[in-house]
Amino acid sequence: MLAKQTSQVYLFGTCLIDVFFPKAGLDAIALLEHAGVKVHFPQGQTCCGQPAYTSGYPDEARRVAWAQIAHFPGDWPIVVLSGSCAGIMKHHYPTLFALEPTRLTQVQQFSARVVELTDYLVNHLNLQLTDLGEPTTVTLHTSCTARREMGTLQTGRALLSRLQNVTLAVQGHESECCGFGGTFSIRHPEISAAMVADKTQALLETGAAHLVSADCGCLMNINGSLANQGQPLQGEHIVSFVRQRCEADT
Repeated sequence: MLAKQTSQVYLFGTCLIDVFFPKAGLDAIALLEHAGVKVHFPQGQTCCGQPAYTSGYPDEARRVAWAQIAHFPGDWPIVVLSGSCAGIMKHHYPTLFALEPTRLTQVQQFSARVVELTDYLVNHLNLQLTDLGEPTTVTLHTSCTARREMGTLQTGRALLSRLQNVTLAVQGHESECCGFGGTFSIRHPEISAAMVADKTQALLETGAAHLVSADCGCLMNINGSLANQGQPLQGEHIVSFVRQRCEADT
C-alpha cells in the first residue's frame, strides 16, 4: 500500500451509498485511512441534489446544494464515492448559483475541492496496491455523466490495473448508458429496460467473473436486470472489490 502520509479529507458518501451500499462507504474509509489520510464524515450530509437538478427543478436543487456546502467548511478535499454526484457538485453547482454573486464565490471554492474517489486514490494519493487474490477477470461500468465530466473511466481502469492478479475485460457497450439516468428509468421504463438489457448482454459477453462500478445508481439498475434474468453476476462498488483483494493488507 501507499507509504504513510499526513492528510485530511471529507468523505461525501452519497445517498445511495448511505441507504443501499453502506459497505462501500466503510471500505473507502478503510482504504483512505490505511493510506494515512484522516477522514471526516459530516453527519448532516444528504443528497447532492442531482435528482432535482436533472428533473428540471433548479430552485429545489439549489436549496439542497447550499445545505451540503454548509457541511464542508475549510479547504480539505471533498472525496465523493460517485462520479455522477461528483460531477454535479463540481461542474453544476456553480451554474446553479451563477446569478447569485454573493454566494457564487463560496460555491466555486467548494466545487474546486470536489474529487471523485478513484481519481483521488490514483492521481492524488498514487495508491499502490498489494493484490492478495487469485487471478480473475473484472469488467468496469461507469455512468455517462461520471465518464464525461470526471474521467472516471480512466481512473477506474488505472486503479484496477494496480491489482496484479486482475485482468480487465472491456465491455462492448462501454460508452453507452445503462438506462438508469436517475428519474429517466421511472419516466421511461420501457426504454430504460431495453437499454439495460443491451448493457447487461455486453457485460455478460465479456465473460468477466466480477462487475464493478463507482456509480451505485447504475449498479442498482444493472444488478436488478441481471437478477431478473437469473444471472449469477452481480456488481459491486469498485472500492469494495479493491479492498477485498487487499483485505489482509488493509
